[in-house]
Amino acid sequence: MSGIRYTKDHEYVRLDGDVATIGITNHAQEQLGDIVFVELPAVGKSVEQGAEAAVVESVKAASEVYAPLSGEVVDVNKALEGEPAKVNADPLGDGWFLKLKVKDKSQFDALMNEAQYNDFVATLS
Repeated sequence: MSGIRYTKDHEYVRLDGDVATIGITNHAQEQLGDIVFVELPAVGKSVEQGAEAAVVESVKAASEVYAPLSGEVVDVNKALEGEPAKVNADPLGDGWFLKLKVKDKSQFDALMNEAQYNDFVATLS
């Protein structure tokens, strides 16, 4: 089973110790189309699970990126400021948005695993 979990809002979270890397899923970037702008939070900001953590804008729409876990922002992907298309090219790799120091790891376990997420996405079409 993959070390990544997913939300119904199409964010993913990869946990490494107590640091979570967060971004949007491949499905989300496909739905948005060409990403043209990403607004990232400030390092040091505290975010609560389910609250807005970032904003992504595409040629089609602007959309909030919600925090799948509660924690403190410890890093942001500054490369996205100059190259937002990285989100389209590699959403689960170079297109990550932010990293959080996680408050409660049990929140991670409550999210969908890859198989559950794929089943969820299949119900959307």
